[in-house]
Amino acid sequence: MDSFSPVVPDRPARIMIYSHDTFGLGHIRRARTIAMALAEDMPGSSILIVTGSPIVGRFDFPDGVDFVRVPGVVKLPSGDYVSHNMNLDIAETVALREGIILTTAENFAPDLLIVDKEPTGFRGEMLSTLALLRTLGTRIVLGVRDVLDEAETLAVEWERKNAVEAIETLYDEFWVYGLEHIYAPLQGLPISADALSRARYTGYLRREPADWPQPPIPDDRPEDFVLITPGGGGDGEALIDWVLDAYEADSRLNIPAVIVFGPFMNTEKRQLFERRAHRFRNIETISFDSRLERLMIEAGGVIAMGGYNTFCEILSFDKPAAISPRISPRKEQFIRAEAAERFGLVNMLPPASGGDSPRDPGVMAQAIRNLRTQPPPSEALIPGLLDGLDRVVEFAREALGVKAS
Repeated sequence: MDSFSPVVPDRPARIMIYSHDTFGLGHIRRARTIAMALAEDMPGSSILIVTGSPIVGRFDFPDGVDFVRVPGVVKLPSGDYVSHNMNLDIAETVALREGIILTTAENFAPDLLIVDKEPTGFRGEMLSTLALLRTLGTRIVLGVRDVLDEAETLAVEWERKNAVEAIETLYDEFWVYGLEHIYAPLQGLPISADALSRARYTGYLRREPADWPQPPIPDDRPEDFVLITPGGGGDGEALIDWVLDAYEADSRLNIPAVIVFGPFMNTEKRQLFERRAHRFRNIETISFDSRLERLMIEAGGVIAMGGYNTFCEILSFDKPAAISPRISPRKEQFIRAEAAERFGLVNMLPPASGGDSPRDPGVMAQAIRNLRTQPPPSEALIPGLLDGLDRVVEFAREALGVKAS
């Protein structure tokens, strides 16, 4: 790799963010958060998110930020991928996505490209774009969350995807959206010391409440409720089921709860959960809220699965939380929850599904009660914990050759 040197454009900066988004909310929400921070810091810049998220249009974006949506793909229970809406096979869909991404990059000509998590993109769709932008002098960064997966599992995956070669030859830097002493996601992987030296830790990405006008808060919503959130909801059925089991099994559990199912929860399952929840006057259900930050701020505590974005919101809004992590197909959430509990940031619950023992409604009921007295994350006093967006802006300015204002 050549040494990293800044781009100094003679026009307002152009930044492209790639987010493959085959499933869930995590990638597009992280891309949006970063884009908004960069737009606020660099007025006049143009930031373009290229994403496969089917719900990207349901989010608000500020001036200077827009998106291009490539055809979506979904993962089947068998592990195979198919086109989300189009009558194309997966190879045709990937070829179409690759062409759109390449044409977008060629015409937009970004000064900085931030690739989210997947070094080669979905099924290698970013390789042609990465090669093009290297010739144009674009600064290319891989941004990864605090935890990817177990090192052994990730090493096999990256070898299969030719990600190691891409890491070594195509990227100027790696931004890790976490703290190294909490978890180092690139350690233990078969990459060179030179590549590891290009990793820069940012801290977690702080979330702020949106500036846009908010819908009114329902008059009948109790104060100090517990927020139940399984993120996108596509794999959150077991958590919701466990929470409802707790309320059904413990007649003295009278703490108000707001359940947000997420946009990807199975419709029939959601309707079943709604019928169960509506038997309780103190449980409110919501299908999806693109401004989940407001609910998090209002809540007295949180029960969640522990995806990266939810974890950042728990830290940002300083909420006592109990995490029941997913353990399949990745151990990411389990590793994050285990580390966070070790540092006193959250309470960790057993996995809601796939664990070694059956779920105990009493364990969930007690976890909900404990939120009333559990210390908030801020009491852990970890320096730099939520400096992520400040560091991302700082690193982006360095890459673009922009002087600090």
